[in-house]
Amino acid sequence: MARHTRSSDWGFPRWRPYGAEREAVKVRLCDRHGCEAPGDRPAPKSPNNPERWYFCETHAAEYNRNWNYFEGLDAEEAARREADERRDASGYTESRHNGWAGPGDGSRSRDEMRALEVLGLEVDAEFEAVRMAWRRLAKSNHPDVKPNDAEAAKRFQAIQAAYEVLKTAEERRIWKPD
Repeated sequence: MARHTRSSDWGFPRWRPYGAEREAVKVRLCDRHGCEAPGDRPAPKSPNNPERWYFCETHAAEYNRNWNYFEGLDAEEAARREADERRDASGYTESRHNGWAGPGDGSRSRDEMRALEVLGLEVDAEFEAVRMAWRRLAKSNHPDVKPNDAEAAKRFQAIQAAYEVLKTAEERRIWKPD
């Protein structure tokens, strides 16, 4: 016969919030060695794997900062997966009229980031700094200045392409519909 136990609830008024229990609550700790914080943020152990790590907020941020989805893939497979991701997420791409945000806030595309890298600029560079870097590098690598240098010609073409990408992005960013 089941033994009836007395409730610790003494009726009205309730001295605890609704749903509160006196028993200990099970808390999963962070999977990072030595961390005693609650591990309430799941993170995948590897791509396409259902197993998860559970980190605290600090260690989840550290884990995500170093995460590389394409790690361990050859260049061809990584390019194929990236193309698939872009194709599948095409409905979620940012509309052009929402591209009003300034630089450095995550609104730059991957092509813009590569172009900034070619010009040797930081992520949050203003367009005036882009223009100055482009002029300086174009003058130093121009085929008229270095007539028989094939490397300088390649660098010049890369600099020109990078500037075109950033100029187009800037025009798109400042263009306002009527």
